[in-house]
Amino acid sequence: MDFCRFKLFDAHFHIIDPRFPLVPNRGFLPERYLTRDYLERTESYQLVGGAVVSGSFQAFDQDYLVNALARLGRGFVGVTQLPRSVTDEEIMELDLAGVRAVRFNIKRGGSEDIRHLEDMATRIHDVAGWHVELYVDSCELAELKPLLCRLPAFVIDHLGLSKAGFPTLLKLVECGGRVKATGFGRGDLDVADALRSIHAANPEALMFGTDLPSTRAERPFSDSDFLLVLQTLGEEAAQRVFCDNGADFYRSDAVLADQQEHGVGCH
Repeated sequence: MDFCRFKLFDAHFHIIDPRFPLVPNRGFLPERYLTRDYLERTESYQLVGGAVVSGSFQAFDQDYLVNALARLGRGFVGVTQLPRSVTDEEIMELDLAGVRAVRFNIKRGGSEDIRHLEDMATRIHDVAGWHVELYVDSCELAELKPLLCRLPAFVIDHLGLSKAGFPTLLKLVECGGRVKATGFGRGDLDVADALRSIHAANPEALMFGTDLPSTRAERPFSDSDFLLVLQTLGEEAAQRVFCDNGADFYRSDAVLADQQEHGVGCH
């Protein structure tokens, strides 16, 4: 398949650079995955940007992320993990470097405690227009639903992972939540059914990502995942999921500038 027919804003991938601090997570340390490795793997795609996401093993380190964003260049943004002690000035410094969100890793740890989710979500949105992202099994979302629906903006990773919790995830989409169409080999969902249901609830909710290098996934990312989205949703809807939704939500400078100059987005 000619993947270059569709522009891609990769809404979820990781860079792992051992020159910067890595913290074992439950005894796990990932293999290196540098910016050049990522760009080589995605060279068959029409890549316009993406979101570098901090993993549990990177904890609160910002240096690796700032370095990766500088190397990747225009169009790429960052999703970091921050302690609640972070200052407004530090948030704005990271914003200038391209960071656009804070992640709460409920499944793996390595991030701030979930008790501080609402306060931090409100503050980072007020200070810099950022949102929060949650790596969480959707079976745990019922308890969090009232809180999440109060937040300015939030994203759930990897389709929520679990078939059992999917009805709650869908209700969160209906109250404004976004969902990453990523990590298809991580959960027990029927991915095609999940994509159709989320897209029907809100066509702007889904954002595709490669999840490269797919650390600890039972099945790593495959080009067939990209094809599955296309076959399930059709070309027009898939292009929104591949690029428009993510680029708009993350405020990607490159895509927004293209919109202003040419009056078009990813199409």
